[in-house]
Amino acid sequence: MKYGLSLALLLAIQSLTAQTDAEMLDRIHKTALTQGHCYQWLDDLSNKVGARLSGSEGAAKGVKYTQEQLNQLGLDKVYLQEVLVPKWERGEKEVAYLNLGKKRLDLSICALGMSVATPKNGLEAQAIEVKSLDELKALGADKVKGKIIFFNRPMDPEQIETFRAYGGCVDQRSSGAREAGKLGAVGVIVRSMNLRLDDLPHTGMTNYGDTPENQRIPAAAVSTLDANALSEALKSNPNATLFFRQSCVNKGEVLSYNVIGEITGTEYPNQIMVVGGHLDSWDLGDGSHDDGAGCVQSMEVLELFKKIGYKPKHTIRAVLFMNEENGVKGGLQYEAEAQRKGEHHIFALESDAGGFAPRGFSFEIDDANFGQVGLWKPLFEPYLIHLFRKGHSGVDIGPLKSPKIVKAGLQPDSQRYFDHHHAANDTFDAVNKRELELGAAAMTSLIYLFDKYGIL
Repeated sequence: MKYGLSLALLLAIQSLTAQTDAEMLDRIHKTALTQGHCYQWLDDLSNKVGARLSGSEGAAKGVKYTQEQLNQLGLDKVYLQEVLVPKWERGEKEVAYLNLGKKRLDLSICALGMSVATPKNGLEAQAIEVKSLDELKALGADKVKGKIIFFNRPMDPEQIETFRAYGGCVDQRSSGAREAGKLGAVGVIVRSMNLRLDDLPHTGMTNYGDTPENQRIPAAAVSTLDANALSEALKSNPNATLFFRQSCVNKGEVLSYNVIGEITGTEYPNQIMVVGGHLDSWDLGDGSHDDGAGCVQSMEVLELFKKIGYKPKHTIRAVLFMNEENGVKGGLQYEAEAQRKGEHHIFALESDAGGFAPRGFSFEIDDANFGQVGLWKPLFEPYLIHLFRKGHSGVDIGPLKSPKIVKAGLQPDSQRYFDHHHAANDTFDAVNKRELELGAAAMTSLIYLFDKYGIL
């Protein structure tokens, strides 16, 4: 922390050392591209451990594997932090079709995370298509009661920033079952959050809020191709019935862990800088982009500092959070423990937007510190990183509270991210080695600069 230094003085100091900083970033990137282990770690995490849904055997294996790898880096501390997480299981493969009398339209679906099951023999009712929660509410209970609601608002293809497109329609997935249930619907089918037309349904959490368990209705996602087909079929057959069956179950909470490794600061050991991703994943693929990539990149930050012999002034802590996907229990528990111990965090960086080529960072930051970040932009331009803006940092670091803290999120190229997000094709073969390594190098570079100059 640079107490007492004016911004003008700090700018002058940084101007004098810019060449040294450029040399350090060059060294970080070259080391990441030639000596890093993040790609091999991700290969193991994806192909030897596999899917890591909270509370599952895969999640437990992921904890064990990443702890073992961190132990091999020669860090000052490696430890596990207990956290209670939900244990939700998908059950048997889901089945769905639109009953058209003498024929039927088969649909590719998957249960939404935390959804309840249908009756054992399935659920069949007339389907009604809506485009939004507002359109649902406008129908009213008289038209909704006893029906299956089909939410069919696509991600907006005109949005260049795909996370904006995602944010513009994800409420139907997260809140659709809750709101439809209030009006007497018996089930919900939601168009997958995906800009591409394909046969892969994309899961994700649905949130029932305070709805009593016996009043919760089952919810599933349908692939984008089948969403289009279902919409067309309902136009010609508005009274057709939709059948679906899923056997998912929520088994309550079980013990799991955040995995933590750290390098103790040489000058400010009690001022902590966090870098992290979430270790859990959905169960359809192996979670390579979401968020195995962020985990191994965070581990790589520590490895790169060790390899280049950099001794940080502040304590650098990599945290692999558990349960971002369906509860954020890991992030909440980490903050609770930080408060209990009286820990002081000054910076936090999260990677949870895939292992694609890095394009920049978004910051939750005040104007003074954002001015300092602006000075660093030329250092990143040789690596084609140009995006530095205020915005959302990350879900797991969101709960962190300190008297003064800067939060940031790595922003990779997002155009292909939602092709894989929460789907069966979120697998290791979809990750490019160099792009993954460049993301780790960008993260290490940003942490180096914040560690060297502190926050204002």
